[in-house]
Amino acid sequence: MRNDSGMRACVCLPTYNEKENLERMLRALGGVLGPDDRVLVIDDGSPDGTGEIAESLKAELGFVAVLHREQKEGLGRAYIAGFGWALEHGAELVLEVDCDFSHNPADVPRLIEAAGDADLVLGSRYVPGGGTRNWSRIRRLISTGGSFYARTILQIPIRDLTGGFKCYRRKVLETIELETISARGYAFQIETTYRALRAGFHVVEVPIVFSDRELGGSKMGKSIVLEAFWKVPLLKLGRWRPAAR
Repeated sequence: MRNDSGMRACVCLPTYNEKENLERMLRALGGVLGPDDRVLVIDDGSPDGTGEIAESLKAELGFVAVLHREQKEGLGRAYIAGFGWALEHGAELVLEVDCDFSHNPADVPRLIEAAGDADLVLGSRYVPGGGTRNWSRIRRLISTGGSFYARTILQIPIRDLTGGFKCYRRKVLETIELETISARGYAFQIETTYRALRAGFHVVEVPIVFSDRELGGSKMGKSIVLEAFWKVPLLKLGRWRPAAR
């Protein structure tokens, strides 16, 4: 097992019923991560046995750790739990990656490299060189419209505010008061980026191509979209201020 005290990057990999994808994803990440990097599987009590698969792979693969949560509480809560674990175990960089291969594991080193000159790196579908693959016209409209809506109301220059492929420097997560964020889906991605900008951190976007999942079921529902719709104006009107750094 690797020494956590020297951990460079921790990839937070939330799972709920991802038995078809988990092993392939872990092995793919193992092929691109460095010797001081770890992957944390955050399983929300998957009834399909994903958590048990994660434990089995943990025993085989030295870079894997597993955090079991009793029930599904939304992507935001899973990430907050994972971020806490990563910070506690000394990670200098903390990444968000989807387990369904919508985020290409081969792009992870690019985000880590970009963090050399930035505090928060976003894998972006909507900057030159980025894009989506195998999406319906409706889903593309929801995604681009959501980012435009949030960007306009919050008056920030980020093109892809709803994406979940991100690399944070630990000082960002230590500053933006994660425990006060209640958002669960897209709104979580919007709020963490907005808070980072409000705190004066340098945020950059690097182009990625987002592919729709091939195996397993989508976790996106109407409630996730609606949450982002009503939470964004509250972010603009809110009184959150960054803690002193």
